[in-house]
Amino acid sequence: MLGIAPAAALTLGDNAYTSGSLTQYQTYYDPNWGRFKTTTRPTTGNHEFQTAGAQGYHDYFGITPNYYSYDIGTWHLIALGSDAGVPNGIGSAEETWLRNDLAAHPALCTLAYWHEPRFTSGSGHSSDTSWTPVWQDLYNAGAELVLNGHVHNYERFAPQTPTGARDDARGIVEIVSGTGGASHYSSGPPIANSLVQNDTDFGVLELTLHSGSYDFRFVSATGSFSDAGSGVCH
Repeated sequence: MLGIAPAAALTLGDNAYTSGSLTQYQTYYDPNWGRFKTTTRPTTGNHEFQTAGAQGYHDYFGITPNYYSYDIGTWHLIALGSDAGVPNGIGSAEETWLRNDLAAHPALCTLAYWHEPRFTSGSGHSSDTSWTPVWQDLYNAGAELVLNGHVHNYERFAPQTPTGARDDARGIVEIVSGTGGASHYSSGPPIANSLVQNDTDFGVLELTLHSGSYDFRFVSATGSFSDAGSGVCH
């Protein structure tokens, strides 16, 4: 980790166990990932809300909103809040904000990330259908990538629709990268469109965002597992 210098470090929630308190951020998160704090673009997970209002998260990162967006090069990136206090159903404040944000930023390449995956084969948690309206908004806008955590393993899916139908033409690629720490969850039998699973390696997902495409690579802490590839923006 000492040798990397990302333009942005994206967290996928549950950043400081077990309750996301400011003390836990300062004690466990900061000595490691704190070196990237100025370029970190975080999201919340369910453990952050074990501290009321995810206050430890907000105090540590110095940010107020639970969801926000920004640009890196030609890419539009959307960080969504999840779990307690951040409903995501049709017509909710977050879903309405997302639709408006997508309409205001008709970028060629769009990436969204949050904690709970819409699709997962993992044994620790099941596919979270509450995120279907968000997926629908992203699909309608032609988004390319969705990144999630929550499930403590790595899994990559083929491009698919919000209901899980394979769609190589304009489907969204979901990558679950819940491999930053704690224990692993066993990989379950692969559900439809699951291409790769790993439940033994800790590591990070590295993305290289080009003007009309992207490269991805899972960087294992031990080097015993790898997954890499590329995609073209819609």
